[in-house]
Amino acid sequence: MKWTAAEVKALKNWFATNQRELPWRQTSDPYKIWISEVMLQQTTSTAVIPFYHRFTKKLPTLKKLANAQDSTVKELWAGLGYYSRAKNLHKAAKILTTYKEFPQTYTELIKLPGFGDYTSRSVSSIAFKEAVGVIDGNVIRVFSRRFNTPWEWWKTKDKKELQSLADDIVKKQDSSVINQALMELGATICTPKNPACLICPWLKTCASRKSGNHLNLPVRKPKKPKKIWALTFYINKKGQKILLEKNTKAPFLKNEYLFPLKIAELAEKPTKYDYKHSITSNKIYVKVSQAKQKPKKDSQWVATKKIKSISPFSLLEKALNQL
Repeated sequence: MKWTAAEVKALKNWFATNQRELPWRQTSDPYKIWISEVMLQQTTSTAVIPFYHRFTKKLPTLKKLANAQDSTVKELWAGLGYYSRAKNLHKAAKILTTYKEFPQTYTELIKLPGFGDYTSRSVSSIAFKEAVGVIDGNVIRVFSRRFNTPWEWWKTKDKKELQSLADDIVKKQDSSVINQALMELGATICTPKNPACLICPWLKTCASRKSGNHLNLPVRKPKKPKKIWALTFYINKKGQKILLEKNTKAPFLKNEYLFPLKIAELAEKPTKYDYKHSITSNKIYVKVSQAKQKPKKDSQWVATKKIKSISPFSLLEKALNQL
């Protein structure tokens, strides 16, 4: 599998004319590029923009993030989900402030908390033009269709093949441009449904389009079976304060401050519950109770208006709404 000089040129020309004006494309600051790349995982560019503006306005520099309170970082991340990413951002920022300069290579960045393959490669290539390719969902879709190949992209062997193709296309090119162009192509043209093939710069070389197989690619990763949980939250009030305790019982939001709870795994959906909620592969059916619970060693009374700064989780917000 080889890239032709013509299709690389077509991709660059298309991107130069059609790229969206996104705020993180207006900066060369590796800190801001890093923030955007972490936010963009599992979330669309359009949805990320207000979060990115809010975060970088409050914490405009690496030092500001490193010195911020945990509660501030959590509150700024509220609504994006995947709160472990916010924790790792904070951890990595504290480490990075001890360095003389921001690491410029994939191999240096991947040693930091939260810097996996995707984040390390995207930051090093976009901020520092390191010649490494980037693989995300958009790029997997573009490559699978371009070569009409049913890669099982979650498996090591196939992931290596995709990474090799990504590394190959940025050789002797501006990796910042090529990587962003590939992700943009997947986000705006080579979309999961109703791809705009007729205006794609790779229409002539797309093997799956020629065979009529493009809508069957990429191969879907088998879904994990959902776990079903019955959870009871106990809302204990004392004046304007509510009791929170560190979660050591539920397998999600571990060690976060939640309302005191009782939880059990079920074989099937319960018949009675106040609301339902999903966290990754967990389906949670919640009852809200005002039965009194004795405060534990790791619990605290928190003013209602400050709960969101400590625990900005919609799972809790929905419980309060039930009251």
